[in-house]
Amino acid sequence: MQLLCLTDRDPADSLPGLDLLPHELRTSPLSLRVPETMAERFDAILIDGTLDARRARSACLSLSNGAATPRVVILPELALTALTPDWGVSELLLPNASPAEIELRLRLLERPATAAPPPAVQAAGVVIDESNFTARLFGRPLDLTYKEFELLHFLAGHPGRVFTREQLLGEVWGTDYFGGTRTVDVHVRRLRAKLGEHEGLISTVRGVGYGFARARAEEDE
Repeated sequence: MQLLCLTDRDPADSLPGLDLLPHELRTSPLSLRVPETMAERFDAILIDGTLDARRARSACLSLSNGAATPRVVILPELALTALTPDWGVSELLLPNASPAEIELRLRLLERPATAAPPPAVQAAGVVIDESNFTARLFGRPLDLTYKEFELLHFLAGHPGRVFTREQLLGEVWGTDYFGGTRTVDVHVRRLRAKLGEHEGLISTVRGVGYGFARARAEEDE
């Protein structure tokens, strides 16, 4: 982790256990006003209150409230009564904290990455939202089974390409599926029926397999 320690002495004197951990540590005086752009470069900011709790509080309050970087204050046990919510800290460490405890508290500060929802697949009037398992054709919802949805999702995700039945079987049903390629034909036929007048979106390439929106892809060339 990238750590910034606001302190007026060697951090090893304030929190000896930290010196035994492999984190990258940068130090700055307690009086330093840390701009938000600087704070965002660090995973956590340590504020040393082992010598003067009042100065540590001032340092905490000077940090921008809008900064998302978590703050950890180091306080001796005698100064714990001075710590109040307005300090805006996420964690507290005592000077005698062991390396294991310091590591645990720092790891608990890590902000979980929020996975972006998968983008919707759009091709030839078909819109597939994988996050909600919905498929629409020119705005009309399609009532699909799970495998029909997976098959349409794969084909629409590769417009203009042609896939053999074996390829579709492996991509949609999985390599551990022991059924024959006939199941691909059955699902394509059912899927075409649900596409109605737009059944031609799934084309058959004789002797090869199936493709999606091939006519449109050829027009765009």
